Order: sequence, then structure tokens, then C-alpha cells
Amino acid sequence: MIITLLIVLGVLLVLAAVFVGIYNLLVQMKINVERAWANIAVLLKQRFDEIPNLVKVCEGYMQYEKGVLEKVTLARTSFLSATTPKEAAGANNMLSGALKSLFAVSENYPTLKADGTFLHLQGRISGVETDIASRREYYNSAVANYNTKIAQIPYVFFVGFMGYSAKELFAAEEETKKAPEIKFNTPS
Repeated sequence: MIITLLIVLGVLLVLAAVFVGIYNLLVQMKINVERAWANIAVLLKQRFDEIPNLVKVCEGYMQYEKGVLEKVTLARTSFLSATTPKEAAGANNMLSGALKSLFAVSENYPTLKADGTFLHLQGRISGVETDIASRREYYNSAVANYNTKIAQIPYVFFVGFMGYSAKELFAAEEETKKAPEIKFNTPS
């Protein structure tokens, strides 16, 4: 009788230890994904804050390129309404495409290209873009590890009642993988 009780108690302790281990690992992986996203959000905010300055500098030089500047402003505004990583990724992709167009069009304005403020902002935004790409890679790796783990046995049996679900990758949309189409407006 005591031996049976000890065996049952031992099995229960092993099961409890397994559950605690699984729970702790899933919590750690979820927090790692959230931390990776927070790092990206900081960079997106930094770039977001630079856009009004860039638009202001460009407006004085690019009188006939209002469409390009409007796309940059619209993309920046869409970032404000983003509430999920997927929406923020979409806004990021839209803004990246608009900035590519803006920097490409700026090649037609030698005085703009020579402006120190423009060069500083262009360098700053390009640097932030590089940092975003690096952090996106880390975030996607953390998400892939998390999504793989929650789909594996024995974790898959615990994620439902723990409220865990798969996370979305921060991926580039197909349209942002193409080179921007540049149209130059001419005065009437």
C-alpha cells in the first residue's frame, strides 16, 4: 500500500515537474518574441519620428513631386493606426517603398542632394532601415522557434489551455520586393 502510494506520488511529482518545465519554456519563448518585437517597434518609432523632418526638407526642393511626398506622409500615418505586428509590418513595408521612391526622385535635385540636413536625415533613416532589417531577422527567428515549439509534442497539448497561439512573422510584402516605379512630374 505504501509502495503504491509512493509510486503514485512519484509519478505525480514527475508530471508536475514536466508541466512546470514546459510552462517555463513556453513563457520564456513568448517573452523572447515580445522583446524582439519591442526592439523593432523602437526602431520603427525612430524612423517614424524622422519622416516629418525629411518631408519638410524635401518640400522646398521638390515642388513638382507632391505625389511622392504624399505617399511618404500617408505611409507614416498608416503606422499610427497599426496595432499588431502584422499591421506594423504592412505600414513598415509601405513606408520603406515610399522612402525608396523619395530617395530615388531626390537624385534629380542636385541642390537637395547637397543639403546637409537632407544628407543627415537620409543617412539616419538608411541606418535605421538597416537596423530594422537586422532586428526583423532576429524577431522572425524567435517567432519560428516559438511556433515550432508550440506545434511539437508534448507542448501542443498545453498551449491551448495556456492561451498560447502561433505568432506571425514580420515579412516583406511582395510589392515592396520590387524596385519602386519612378515618375517625374514636370511643371505645366
